[in-house]
Amino acid sequence: MSSIPGFDPRKVPVVGVDAQLPAIDAAQLTAGALRHRFALEHAPWQPEVSTEGRWSTRPVAKAAVLVALVQREELYLLLTERTHNLSNHSGQIAFPGGRQDESDRDAADAALREAWEEVGLERSQAEVIGSLPQYETGSGFDITPVVALVTPPMELRPNPGEVADVFEVPLSFLMNPAHHQWQLFQMQDMRRRWLSMPYADPATGKERFIWGATAGMLRNFYRFLSLPLPGYDVRP
Repeated sequence: MSSIPGFDPRKVPVVGVDAQLPAIDAAQLTAGALRHRFALEHAPWQPEVSTEGRWSTRPVAKAAVLVALVQREELYLLLTERTHNLSNHSGQIAFPGGRQDESDRDAADAALREAWEEVGLERSQAEVIGSLPQYETGSGFDITPVVALVTPPMELRPNPGEVADVFEVPLSFLMNPAHHQWQLFQMQDMRRRWLSMPYADPATGKERFIWGATAGMLRNFYRFLSLPLPGYDVRP
């Protein structure tokens, strides 16, 4: 999509907003509740968004991202704005992460390594609690989202070659479908529909336009947290 001249996802028509779906209750958006949920064995379930229409012909490459939840007065999601010089997804809002190397033990190892290389997040501050379903991007990456709880304070050092900015968004905002909007792009024989979650950042006054793969993986996180859990015991 980035190869389309003048393409701006903010200007693509919104064709629906999912305000009819319930928000995830605040009691389920705590460190203890998330640890408990990921520790349970779940019946098989299908993610709502798992693949994009391919526009790249290269072989699919394994990748991992870190869904880093910072433990403040409530949980905040750590996100990055990618620099405009990158060959893939330049300028977009993304999780820290990237291609999985042969030296990585698994997806979690790759996500933690990439988070260290991109933003300087120390491994010792990230407690991996689980992962979400894989997501295949149109650019040819098969991504495993690795979920971790992060203990502040953090001294982040964004890599200027990859990261233009680092910021946080309340998880409660992202887990409320009233903020999930569907957009439809059509041009000649190309037609794509995707999710976006625009966030007005009070710290900077900027709009953080979360869309595409990042929004798709967050929607799957919402669906995961919506799964019924009989006898669920919420713990702080």
